[in-house]
Amino acid sequence: MTITLTQKEHWELWAEANQNSPQAPEKEPFEIISEMPKQLGKGYLQDIEVHPELWLTIWDCEYNDDVLFKISEWDHPLQFCVFLSGKVIDEYGGQLGEGYTCISGSGVQRQMITESPKSPRIGVDIHMPPDLLATFFPDETGDIPQQLRLLAKGNNWQTLLYPETTSAIQGVAQQIVNCPFQGITKRMYLQGKVLELMALQLAPILSAQDGLQPSPRLKPDTIARIHLAREILLTHLENPPSLLELSQIVGVSDRTLRRGFQELFGTTVFRYLTEKRMEWAEQLLRQGNITISEVAHRVGYSHQGRFAETFKRRFMITPGECLSGKKSVLEL
Repeated sequence: MTITLTQKEHWELWAEANQNSPQAPEKEPFEIISEMPKQLGKGYLQDIEVHPELWLTIWDCEYNDDVLFKISEWDHPLQFCVFLSGKVIDEYGGQLGEGYTCISGSGVQRQMITESPKSPRIGVDIHMPPDLLATFFPDETGDIPQQLRLLAKGNNWQTLLYPETTSAIQGVAQQIVNCPFQGITKRMYLQGKVLELMALQLAPILSAQDGLQPSPRLKPDTIARIHLAREILLTHLENPPSLLELSQIVGVSDRTLRRGFQELFGTTVFRYLTEKRMEWAEQLLRQGNITISEVAHRVGYSHQGRFAETFKRRFMITPGECLSGKKSVLEL
């Protein structure tokens, strides 16, 4: 069974469950423990302020059913996530858990649907305002390093990255979940571990000269094959191969294709495909002498409503408004 919840409905259920249930004394003055609503599943989460405005959330829960979350556009903080068990998949192909972590930059999060399969979820979630990057990882002037400014987008669309889970990242996350200390020692220990975890997730970005660069683990032949995969997508936007088919065509595993695409181009295969389809659709609409239905079909959408929804999320105007000559708010 699958249930569907909006982000607002989800957190309202958590708030109601913990408002109406008997509250056990909090373990620490800087820690809040919330029980999972019984209609959703079992378990709890801990919110710990390890530094002013720097919050750590530890998840240990399990949903009763598969859950689809409908997330609206909202002003997102800077967030780092690592799952030790469980996973979340978004409609654009991003995956948290089972081999991948997530860095969710600050800025405007796009409307999206995510899926959380029924399984135990154990993990850590770090969230903070982006200006704390200058506090913990300053450049020589005391500002946010140039390589990390993609994570502080203000009123623009946020950056989403899915770094691979390493043994070091997994080990630090496990140490956070199993923290052996209490009191102020606990807070100091967790603060250090949180900074260590962020540093490990940021390491591939910080070590590059110009932001995201190819991982040295990718062999030249593999890089060439992933570039070929991108060219195949660009020439088959209307009817692209599936991820598995594409990986077989270019001669790499689907896992290598996903990881390599993220490292080389800073996005997932599906997000890249969607972006290029929308760019093509806008060009067709700007040229005129074509219907919205024809454009949707040309760029590979069988359902006009789905095409219109994706187009509006990308350009902040409808296909009809674009066809009539209205500019995207992103161009103003």
